[in-house]
Amino acid sequence: MPLEEAMRTQRAIRRVRSDPVDDALLLHILELAMKAPTGSNAQNWEFIVVKDREVVAKLGRLNRRALKVGGGIYKRIASRRMGEGNDQMLRIEKAVQWQAEHFDEIPVVVVACLKGVIPAWPPIAVTSSYGSIYPAVQNLLLAARAAGLGAALITLPLWSRLLARRALGMPWNVTPCAVIPIGWPKGKYGPTTRRPVGEMVSLDRYGNRAFRDVASD
Repeated sequence: MPLEEAMRTQRAIRRVRSDPVDDALLLHILELAMKAPTGSNAQNWEFIVVKDREVVAKLGRLNRRALKVGGGIYKRIASRRMGEGNDQMLRIEKAVQWQAEHFDEIPVVVVACLKGVIPAWPPIAVTSSYGSIYPAVQNLLLAARAAGLGAALITLPLWSRLLARRALGMPWNVTPCAVIPIGWPKGKYGPTTRRPVGEMVSLDRYGNRAFRDVASD
């Protein structure tokens, strides 16, 4: 699949089938993920491929607990951002809830980690650390899309790094950063709907929408 097509049709796929994902395909996707750049070319990532049903269930419980506690907060934020009763928001809420209820059936869960402890201060240390893992996560998502797999980046199972580390048997000096459930999608991919680029891009200073009237493909 051409890269641009994968980018134009990529979306968070939360509803996936329980059918197994071939190890060779999964390793190929992870190899592509690790082609991403990292700070100082440190390549300080770690990926945990979770297929054991008991471990997946532990992550599922963490996910449901976070959703139960923080779901109301998320809904209030989303309502302010998108409008109360917005159809798109309701679809997202249903997909998130479906994923939580069926988490234990997901065939593969990939946990993207960084070697080392991410410091809380100074802010530049935090942003630099995450800058070394999220390009690889995006590569993984694009590679999954190109292979026809459904995937979505989530962080709810990591609401407690202590419990997440315990569930995954991780040492204290490796930090889980993102969780990517993967499987064959129940639905279909299609072009994503986004606001015009001119409404989101400023020139030279914030709010100068100089490209608002420029047509884009």
